[in-house]
Amino acid sequence: MSDTIFSKIIRREIPADIVYENDEVLAFRDLNPQAPVHVLFVPKRALATLNEATDADAALLGRLLLATAEYAKREGFAEQGYRTVINCNEDGGQTVFHLHVHLLAGRRLHWPPG
Repeated sequence: MSDTIFSKIIRREIPADIVYENDEVLAFRDLNPQAPVHVLFVPKRALATLNEATDADAALLGRLLLATAEYAKREGFAEQGYRTVINCNEDGGQTVFHLHVHLLAGRRLHWPPG
């Protein structure tokens, strides 16, 4: 996998507004927010896309989603509601090829998303 902007953020080589971190996950505010709250949750161990995940990654993927829920609860918008999104490959809207979860909140989100 190539060295992505997310890998550089994880290594603190470029700045980011980091809002959450544990041993396996780092989260930071999106530079081009699509909602009042738009945070990206990335595993510190890189996978390019969800397609590369295997059974061995199941626990990491679960912890990635649990981190988003923990953050939503901590920040006080879990009960009001939020959306999590994983884009996969170009037609799915993925632009950085390091698996990540978008957490969107702070306004009513419509369906379909676009």
